[in-house]
Amino acid sequence: MHCALYTAGTCRSCQWLDKPYSRQLADKQQDLSQLLDGLPVGEWCEPVTGVESAFRNKAKMVVSGSVERPLLGMLHRDGTPVDLCECPLYPARFPAVFTVLKSFIARAGLTPYNVARKRGELKFLLLTESQKEGGMMLRFVLRSESKLAQLRAALPWLQQQLPQLKVISANIQPVHMAILEGDVEIPLTAQQALEEEFNRVPLFIRPQSFFQTNPQVAAALYATAREWVSSLNIASMWDLFCGVGGFGLHCATAEMRLTGIEISAEAIACARESAARLGLKNVEFQALDSTGFATGKGEVPDLVLVNPPRRGIGTELCEYLSRMAPQTILYSSCNAQTMAKDLTHLPDYHIERVQLFDMFPHTAHYEVMALLSRR
Repeated sequence: MHCALYTAGTCRSCQWLDKPYSRQLADKQQDLSQLLDGLPVGEWCEPVTGVESAFRNKAKMVVSGSVERPLLGMLHRDGTPVDLCECPLYPARFPAVFTVLKSFIARAGLTPYNVARKRGELKFLLLTESQKEGGMMLRFVLRSESKLAQLRAALPWLQQQLPQLKVISANIQPVHMAILEGDVEIPLTAQQALEEEFNRVPLFIRPQSFFQTNPQVAAALYATAREWVSSLNIASMWDLFCGVGGFGLHCATAEMRLTGIEISAEAIACARESAARLGLKNVEFQALDSTGFATGKGEVPDLVLVNPPRRGIGTELCEYLSRMAPQTILYSSCNAQTMAKDLTHLPDYHIERVQLFDMFPHTAHYEVMALLSRR
């Protein structure tokens, strides 16, 4: 992938861009092998890849510059701004949207936030695109609600220019720290969820719910989970850290009892909407802490699927799963280091198969999924 920003040295977020993609993939596979060294693996599946550019469905843009000439991108540690509107990781449709958004910032009088001076209102723009119909979700991250009236007044012009914007909201983040968003989300459109679809499974994205940023590889990840689970005799399943329900909804059948647990109420609302659309009756999604839920239950499902954040599932949940002893654990991870550490706390399980999913080309990061069976 060619990137003028990388060549010029103004952006080095893709640390491995100088490395041929085949070498990137080999290095990631080697890293995973080293992390799992000493843990017997029954089958190493071939890595799953997607396209090398234009794969991101979400842009997280720091807003800097002036209200008349805003910049959308990032800030270096010394405060120097870099405009990333031409970043080749974004689809070809994004740059034209960014151009309109820059005009809108000036039209609405949304002064970019100045970190050094702690002045201004508009901190970030978060843009997400659905692969299903090309609809988009736009979030304005503001320091306060003082510019909300101006934003609302100018919004009809923006919607006329960009009819693909289906969901628009304002997030209030008053803290002077590098925090992407705050707790308060104010909807600015009647529609508050963006519909997506992977492998004929409807999924929904709400402003404060997590969703994968590489839809092509994410769809392959979910499809693989469904394939692995379908080969087993599973009557009941827990989907812990379930997010919007992607894994559980792919694996569920009409007869299976599925319980999905996620601390984000926004994500749970999405999962419930998907389950209703699919007509699944034996499904329950709850907005709870996954570790607290699991360790407080006496029942033992046939399969526990975990898809934790980068910190992993932790010692407490590992030890409880060992005592609870489900026959199968399916572990999906965005951080192979913490997954490998967790697996050492599951000594009664062995790895039936493991597969790398290259969700983040040109970086050292990757997703991995492992199927664990009780010895």
